[in-house]
Amino acid sequence: MLRALIALAVVIFAALVVFFVGYAKLYRIPSAAMEPTLRCAEPGIGCSGKASDRVLAIRLRWPFRSVSRGDIVAFHTPPRATTACGSGGVFVKRVIALPGETFAERDGTVYVDGRRLTERYVKVREHQTFRLRRVPTGSYFLLGDARAQSCDSRVFGAVPRKSLIARVVATYWPPTRIVVR
Repeated sequence: MLRALIALAVVIFAALVVFFVGYAKLYRIPSAAMEPTLRCAEPGIGCSGKASDRVLAIRLRWPFRSVSRGDIVAFHTPPRATTACGSGGVFVKRVIALPGETFAERDGTVYVDGRRLTERYVKVREHQTFRLRRVPTGSYFLLGDARAQSCDSRVFGAVPRKSLIARVVATYWPPTRIVVR
């Protein structure tokens, strides 16, 4: 019996190692671009948390390849983001429009393929207007939930699929903010 429990523990440990090395990514949320869905720590501009949220993301490789509208994803920023946003690297944003769809924003309301998008996660709307754009094949249009604090696809354009790293599936820190998506 003891031998069986040790063997089971070894198998579980090995599975966890493979999962975390091969599929899982951990990120800290450093900016207010996804507030209030994902919080950054005060006194940062627009931040509302006592501590920055930390999230678990699953890499976008088999069997976790799909990306859907509304998913929160981590991605390598396009080169234009470094100059347009003042920083680059890895950003976390929400998927708004899929390959081949059109995106427009009129007076703070987002339209995808001409239909108003219901965005319960956006708490404060900017009254901005962005012209109609078609998302190129193989790319995604990504926006932050806190539009006023977000440098996103409205600024640097659609993000190619190959730049997407992982889909955020859970917030694991701080303990009062634990949620599985």
